[in-house]
Amino acid sequence: MERRRLLAVLAALAVATGCSSHDDKAEPSSSASSDGARQAVEAYVDALNYRSATGLIEVGGVKDESWSRKEAAQILADRGGRGWKIKNVQIDHDMGPDTGSARLVAEDKAGKPLRDTFTVTRDKGAWHLAVFTHQPTGKGKQSSSTDKPGS
Repeated sequence: MERRRLLAVLAALAVATGCSSHDDKAEPSSSASSDGARQAVEAYVDALNYRSATGLIEVGGVKDESWSRKEAAQILADRGGRGWKIKNVQIDHDMGPDTGSARLVAEDKAGKPLRDTFTVTRDKGAWHLAVFTHQPTGKGKQSSSTDKPGS
């Protein structure tokens, strides 16, 4: 009899915990985060397939300026218009709920594989991929150098 009561109490606790209301400020679940990051990867592949510089700029989360248009044009020249089909996307929130990595495996119409890894970030609720590498530094700021310091 006592075992039944214990099981009933545990079941009631499980139901009560599962039905509790969520705080409006609660963090989104990791699956919701992964879904948004995956959608960003899908938007990237769509931008490649449709040769859309605007799509790349949006998914990259950068300003639509001459430097970003130039880099988007280079990305599209290298990978655009090939009819990429996504085979696998893996999202890891290895740097926190708003930053992680995405691994993309796709194949073009001719069967040529595309394998790429991106940093994914969420800014104001929107997920972006770090696909732009030539962002200019702000005025009066120096870029970080990877050169060895002179002696």
